Amino acid sequence: MSSSQPSSSSKKQTLFITSLIILWYSSNIGVLLLNKFLLSNYGFRFPIFLTMCHMSACSLLSYISIVFMKVVPVQQLKSRRQFLKIATLSIVFCGSVVGGNISLRYLAVSFNQAVGATTPFFTALFAYLVSFKREAWVTYAALVPVVAGVVIASGGEPGFHWFGFIMCISATAARAFKSVLQGILLSSEGEKLNSMNLMLYMSPIAVIVLMPATLMMEHNVLEETLSLGRKHRYMWLLLFVNSTMAYSANLLNFLVTKHTSALTLQVLGNAKGAVAVVISILLFKNPVTFIGIAGYTMTVFGVVAYGETKRIFR
Repeated sequence: MSSSQPSSSSKKQTLFITSLIILWYSSNIGVLLLNKFLLSNYGFRFPIFLTMCHMSACSLLSYISIVFMKVVPVQQLKSRRQFLKIATLSIVFCGSVVGGNISLRYLAVSFNQAVGATTPFFTALFAYLVSFKREAWVTYAALVPVVAGVVIASGGEPGFHWFGFIMCISATAARAFKSVLQGILLSSEGEKLNSMNLMLYMSPIAVIVLMPATLMMEHNVLEETLSLGRKHRYMWLLLFVNSTMAYSANLLNFLVTKHTSALTLQVLGNAKGAVAVVISILLFKNPVTFIGIAGYTMTVFGVVAYGETKRIFR
C-alpha cells in the first residue's frame, strides 16, 4: 500500500508537468501563428496596436492572477528607483515585441524563428559590452554556427524581405538586451521580482507607451479594426484569443520554470522553435529550400552547443 502511494503521486506529478509543457507549447506557438495570421493573411495591418492588446490582456490577467487568485504572492515595489528600472525594462520589452510583430508581416514564421534563435549570440554580446562578462572561448566558438546558420538560411529564404529581416534582428537583439539589463537592474536581493510580478508592473507601463505610438504611427487603426470586425465575424474572437494566449504564454513559462529545471527549459525552448517551424510550414505552406532548412538546423545545433558549453564551463 505504502509503495503504491509514492508511485501514484509520481505519476500525477509527471502528468501535471507534461500537461504544463503541452499547454506552454500550445500558447507560445499559438500566439505566434495567430499573430502571423492576423498581420499577414487577415488584413489586420497594425502590429503596434496588436502588441497593445497583448499588454492590456497581460495587465488585467496578471492583476487577477496575483491579487485575486494568488498564484504567487504580491511583491511590492520598494522605491521610485526600482519603478524607473522596471519602466526602462518595459520600454525595451515593448520594442522587442513590436519589432517581432512587424517582422511577421513580411517574413515567414519559419524564417522568423530561425533569426530569433540567434538570441544567445546577442545575449553574450550585450553581457560583454554592458557588464564586461566574459565566457570561455569554447562558449564563444559555439556561437559561430548560430550566426552562420542564419546567414545561410537568409541566402536560401525564398520570401526574404530586408525590412522584415532588420525588424526581426532588432527584436531579437532587444529581447537579449532586456534579459541582460534585467540581470543588472534588478540584481540586488531587495529588488528582484519573479516573472509574474515583473509582468504585473511592466504591462501597464507598456500600454501607456504603446497607446500614443499606436495613435501616431497607425492613424486609422480604430476605424479599420471596426470595419474588419463588421466584415469578419470572428475578428474580435481571434483578437481576444490571441491576447489571452499572450498572457498564458508568460504564465505557463513561469510555471514550467518553477516545476522543471533551467536545463529542461532550455532544451524545451529549442525544441519549441523547431515545432513552430514545422507547424507554420504545414499551415501557411510557405516555400522552403534545402539551404534554408540546413541553415536553421545549424543555428539550432549551435544554440544547443552554446547551452552545453555554458553549463560545463560556468
